[in-house]
Amino acid sequence: MITWGISANSHDAALAVFEDNNLIFASHSERFSRIKNDPDLCLDLVNYARQFGEPDKVIWYERPWVKTLRQLQAGQGFKDNRVGAYLKRYNITCPYRTVRHHHSHAAAGYYTSQFREACVIVIDAIGEFETITIWQAKGQKLKKLYSQRYPHSIGLWYSAMTQRIGLKPNEEEYILMGMAAYGQAKKLAPRIGRDFVASYENFTFRQNLHRGCKDWAPELGQADVYDLAAGTQRVYEELFRNILYLGRHLSDSTNLVLMGGCALNCSANSLAFGLFDDVWIMPNPGDAGSAVGAVLAVTKEHIPWTTPFLGYVIEPQDTIEDIVQYLEQHRICGVAQGAAEYGPRAFGNRSLLADPRGSDVRDRVNAIKQRQQFRPFAPVVLEEYVKEYFDIRGRAEHHRYMQFTSRCRHPELFPAIIHADGTSRVQTVPKDSSRIRQLLELWYDTTGCPILLNTSLNIRGEPMVNDRLDARRFEKQYNTRVFT
Repeated sequence: MITWGISANSHDAALAVFEDNNLIFASHSERFSRIKNDPDLCLDLVNYARQFGEPDKVIWYERPWVKTLRQLQAGQGFKDNRVGAYLKRYNITCPYRTVRHHHSHAAAGYYTSQFREACVIVIDAIGEFETITIWQAKGQKLKKLYSQRYPHSIGLWYSAMTQRIGLKPNEEEYILMGMAAYGQAKKLAPRIGRDFVASYENFTFRQNLHRGCKDWAPELGQADVYDLAAGTQRVYEELFRNILYLGRHLSDSTNLVLMGGCALNCSANSLAFGLFDDVWIMPNPGDAGSAVGAVLAVTKEHIPWTTPFLGYVIEPQDTIEDIVQYLEQHRICGVAQGAAEYGPRAFGNRSLLADPRGSDVRDRVNAIKQRQQFRPFAPVVLEEYVKEYFDIRGRAEHHRYMQFTSRCRHPELFPAIIHADGTSRVQTVPKDSSRIRQLLELWYDTTGCPILLNTSLNIRGEPMVNDRLDARRFEKQYNTRVFT
């Protein structure tokens, strides 16, 4: 039985393939179409998925008629949300069914976790009418305990503030998060809270922020953007902390599953360890991850999460030895080998890697990626050495997917991976058979350093490299060696 999970016709479309209860492929549409955050499926993705067999059924990640009702109520006008007609555009004619948006998020998180009971919290901009949900998960069951509804939305507010400081909403929220380290939260956080938040306890807002807030505080200009970012992040963390308190109160579990687009806010996520003993965030917690979650919401079966490498496969031609030798001499290179990552972050198969010890490395990598100099970079580290170099919250395995920030114990040694606030978004690599593990081991044996800088193999505004042709194009256009 081949089942496809699909999230599309909104933003960041994705497709997942299950053979019986086994997840065998998952990818974002943007990787194939080369359109950043592509909202639609593309035929190249659909045809690649067909190599695993024609789908017997499709599970769609949300309820289209409920979404249409909300869009009309919000004054967005009519949008064609007919799933059957949409799928036929891509020659997908098998039976389909739909599930609730937040149910897809919750299922993606819980059924990929190792937990058999947990508190599940979903926070996003909007899914149909829901913006926050809290669930009790036990065995195979997910029971909803709490729901916040549109127009009150932490995610919409954060996106509105992203637009207010001159960034692209629904895409560059992570840049706002990085900018926050350069501002002083105390300058504007109280005003932001007063002007926007009606209740920190009920997560309500004074206005509908679906259309943004570009006219708010017009006297604040470019000189204030870092303080605006810092204030926004501070207010978000206060709201997030209260959601955690509510989840802990409503649920009797000390295990937390955190999902929805807001779960990508790694600066805030560490707050969860103050209330929960164990935390799982599926590596693709946003809407694209709901391609997997839609199927799991129907099967209600746990699947073993063994790898995020679920996408397009590039059979390696270059060796690990070639890569390490080049890194030792030139300090920066790209790697595009094996199956591409499913999710917004690169974990070693579509990565730009660099020696974290050089004082000029950060600027060189930023120049290649054509991005702002204030942006942080992540360290990837052999898991058994992480506590020697970073003051992490929770266990080492909590940090395999760059979902939490930690302070480096020796920042003077690794200037390329330390953010302005002294933190790093750590990625640990366990003792497995992955190529990034083999590469790190050889790098450590060669240099005595168990850490590399790791960032995605793309430039700002473009999707990550997907196939070998993309890699060659990146190599030529940006004058950076890419090993494939």
